[in-house]
Amino acid sequence: MRGTARTGRTEYLNDPDAPKADTLVFASNLLVVDDDSAILLQRRRDTGLEETGVVAVVTGFLGVYTNPNHIVAYTDGEIRQQYENAYIGRPVGGEPTINDEADGVRWVLSVDLDQYDIHPGMRQQIGDYLAGTYPYLG
Repeated sequence: MRGTARTGRTEYLNDPDAPKADTLVFASNLLVVDDDSAILLQRRRDTGLEETGVVAVVTGFLGVYTNPNHIVAYTDGEIRQQYENAYIGRPVGGEPTINDEADGVRWVLSVDLDQYDIHPGMRQQIGDYLAGTYPYLG
């Protein structure tokens, strides 16, 4: 059985020297919020699936997010711009668990978010949720 090679990536945000995207790729995200209004955060290790150990159900639609100035270049040669449908969810089981795709998974209250290095795109989604300014279409 052959192993799956891991692909590295470089992200560019508002960088005039970023390469031009050759693909527009659909992505999906679930912003999980528990009964105490804590948000589930994960720190990824790679570009694989994003398992957190938490089982969640979709409870709402957060928005459609895309930014032509956010480019992701992969070591396999793909250069992409993503557009993402983001949803809101609530946990129904499981516990935050690290794995080979995530080396940090935890519930974080909104007052503590500034203590974490959160990608600007994710920070926008969290901000839209917290401000109640959704669905976002952009």
